[in-house]
Amino acid sequence: MNTTLMRTLLCGFIAGAVGFVIFHQGGFFLAKQIGLSSGTQWSMAATKPFGVPQLVSFLFWTGLWGALAAFVVPKTKLPPWLGWTLFAAIVVVVFNWLVVLPIKGAPMGGGFRMPGVIVSPIVHGIWGLGMWLIYSALQKPLGASVAPAR
Repeated sequence: MNTTLMRTLLCGFIAGAVGFVIFHQGGFFLAKQIGLSSGTQWSMAATKPFGVPQLVSFLFWTGLWGALAAFVVPKTKLPPWLGWTLFAAIVVVVFNWLVVLPIKGAPMGGGFRMPGVIVSPIVHGIWGLGMWLIYSALQKPLGASVAPAR
């Protein structure tokens, strides 16, 4: 694997994890404050099966999503900010709804109840935009690939 690709994936991983803490959790915190969400943000509760704090688990998984976005988004014909936003709002949300929730024993899409069907894609889109901002700030210092100008 070439070093530019490694740096791109690392930059995407950092963008995904840091973006999660700031934009994803911040977005759900705001949604909770206005009564549109009831979840717990920045939770340190232990997860199964290894007892890792939930925040640490999410940092790992959102880092992987960021790395994947850093690889996939530049291959689209979309402006980078829009590609990152749509990647998180559509790809990540659909994967969570159709794969992650059923694995955890929850119904697909959490039962597709309102307002979650709207809030989740919006907050994930905000996280995607945040990932793009962080990736954009880190790509030159870390030597990650730069998407071609559009």
